[in-house]
Amino acid sequence: MPQKEPTFDITKHQLVPKHTILSEKEKKEVLEKYGVDETQLPKILNTDPVVVAIGAKPGQLLKIIRKSPTAKESIVYRIVVENNE
Repeated sequence: MPQKEPTFDITKHQLVPKHTILSEKEKKEVLEKYGVDETQLPKILNTDPVVVAIGAKPGQLLKIIRKSPTAKESIVYRIVVENNE
């Protein structure tokens, strides 16, 4: 079943955290900082609505900033992977 285009900008919704595509340099710095490689990072599918909305491609690293009532904000990273369905 084909996916429909959203009728609103999902990146502006209050429940969707801020997603930012990191540059290759920033990606390398994050991998080095945490001593991991791409296969060890949490994944996000290239068909995820936010990934589609921001134009991220497989292999790119996303920085996701979530609001937190206790820590003010929480930063997580996800690597974009191909949806092989």
